Amino acid sequence: MTEQKNSSEQVQDPESPGEGESEQFNAQSLTDHLRDLRSCLIVSLAAIIVGFAGSYGFIESIGVWFFKPLTDVLPEGSSLIFTSYQEGFFFI
Repeated sequence: MTEQKNSSEQVQDPESPGEGESEQFNAQSLTDHLRDLRSCLIVSLAAIIVGFAGSYGFIESIGVWFFKPLTDVLPEGSSLIFTSYQEGFFFI
C-alpha cells in the first residue's frame, strides 16, 4: 500500500522539459487558462482587423473577380442590378 501511495505522489514539475503538452495544460490554473484565452482572442481579433483593412483596399478587384462568371453570361450592354437596399453595400 505504501508503494502505491509513493508512486502516485511522484509528480513532475510542469515546467520540466520532459513534460507532455496535455499534462502541462492540466497543470495550469483557471486564471492561466483565461489569460491564454484572452491573448488568443486579442491576436485573432487583430488578425481579422488587419485582414479586413488589407482586403478593403482591393475591394473593387475582388468584386470583379467574384462577379466575373455572372458578367460573362450577361447579354452585351447589360449590368448587374441590386434588388434590395443592403446588396449595394457588399461591393462598393
